[in-house]
Amino acid sequence: MIEVEVHQQLRAFLREQGEPYWAHHLTMARLVARALRLGRSALIQTGAPSGYHGRYRLSYLVPILMWQEPVILVATDSVQQRILRVEIPRLRQWISHPKPIQTSDRWIGCDYQGIVLTTPEAWLSDRLRGEGRFPAGIPTIIDGVDDLETWTRDHLTTHLHTPDWEALMLACPSHQEAIRDVRIQLTRSLFQHPANPYECYLIEQEERDLLYALQRTLHPIPRTPSPLPQPWKLFFERLPLKDELVWTTIERQSGQFSLHCAPVEIASALHPIWAQQPTVLIGGALDLEPEATIYRDRIGLQDDLTCLKFALDRQEDVIQLYQPEGIPMPNTPQFQAAMLGELRSLLTASTSVQGLSVILIGDTPLKAQVGSTLAAEFGSRVQVERTCLDDNGILIAGWEFWRQHQSVLPAPRVLAIATLPIPSLEHPLVAGRVAYYKQLRQDWFRLYLLPEALSELQRAVAPVRDWQGVVALLDSRVIHRTYGAQVLAALSPLARTSYLDSSLFSHAASNPWEN
Repeated sequence: MIEVEVHQQLRAFLREQGEPYWAHHLTMARLVARALRLGRSALIQTGAPSGYHGRYRLSYLVPILMWQEPVILVATDSVQQRILRVEIPRLRQWISHPKPIQTSDRWIGCDYQGIVLTTPEAWLSDRLRGEGRFPAGIPTIIDGVDDLETWTRDHLTTHLHTPDWEALMLACPSHQEAIRDVRIQLTRSLFQHPANPYECYLIEQEERDLLYALQRTLHPIPRTPSPLPQPWKLFFERLPLKDELVWTTIERQSGQFSLHCAPVEIASALHPIWAQQPTVLIGGALDLEPEATIYRDRIGLQDDLTCLKFALDRQEDVIQLYQPEGIPMPNTPQFQAAMLGELRSLLTASTSVQGLSVILIGDTPLKAQVGSTLAAEFGSRVQVERTCLDDNGILIAGWEFWRQHQSVLPAPRVLAIATLPIPSLEHPLVAGRVAYYKQLRQDWFRLYLLPEALSELQRAVAPVRDWQGVVALLDSRVIHRTYGAQVLAALSPLARTSYLDSSLFSHAASNPWEN
């Protein structure tokens, strides 16, 4: 059987390399091989978020190289480059099967028996829009499904920018005056919204009515061929749907705005595609439970499939968690001063550790205030959301910045988290999604806010595990709220302390692979 052959080949390869490898390679490789043989879908959680750690990739590359039938591998461009330049050349020297590999946004041909590497954008576009570029029935591996919801929602989002208004006037020259009037009225209405840190706002009913009126003017006879440009056609089709979020982003300095429309939930869009081929979905930390029930609900993956979750190594992947007691709750006036005091103590105590220190703050005004305060005390070592850092620098960043740049920055020896990355209800898009869950009488915190926070948290701490470094969690809700146990479970394995001294940083002082 293919499982036995894969197990033997991979084990021999790992022994020959003589390097410290991921402990679950053989188990995962057998599971992928079994999925290929049986044509049965599988959902695998590797433990570490896939965007940062690629150590598991040998586990699916060996089976798809040895499998004698065609396979589609869906991965981002950066992952593809790693696979093609590093992983595949090493395996080619060991595995004798000369299976062809090509990178493409469509299937190569009906007789092709090799591997096609494609991007999530290309594959999702084909599956969601029925473009027919990839035939059904070919086993498909999707690497990095931690981001599957984001990929899908981005693909399904319709955008209307300033050039689209100009294109609309060119397409409907007899209605240029009406188009211009609606644009002026929208501009006046949208710029009356009070400023917020996100510079985005849900479209209100008055603004919807302006768009409805424009639609009736431009396309007065429903269910007839539309003369409108495709972005406008898609936007008007989705505007009245109840499960769509419609919002605007504005640029106050230039006086311009953009309109956006995206589905609140993506499960209904993704559900039909899982029946089209056996799919192995591989992610890092998708759900606290091995069956990943909440995650599967969110991506419409309800079919019978194999689910497996690997645990992190309790010795190699442990973090030192500093969790002080007595810090005020984040929504109190006393929190900022207490947090700054802890950050000062943390940075002072960690002077014995050479390397990057990172402070994660989700609140935009607070992030700037903390940056200014600490820069006055620690000098140019402190930088706010910059990638050019000293060897012993202090980076203050938001969650999104850290997620986007952590793969190119040094692994931090110290990571301080001011507050949990629970999406803020003050963000209009978050409020819109919460309103949708409330409308369905569903538990919006358990099904949306908490899973988002745990996923973000696990991604953020992943680099720290390379050095068994220190994570300081300054959000006292972990202590006082019932969901605190789930937060700690997401951070495990960990060694927890509420006492701060220099001995806490002894594990982070040297590379664990050098021991």
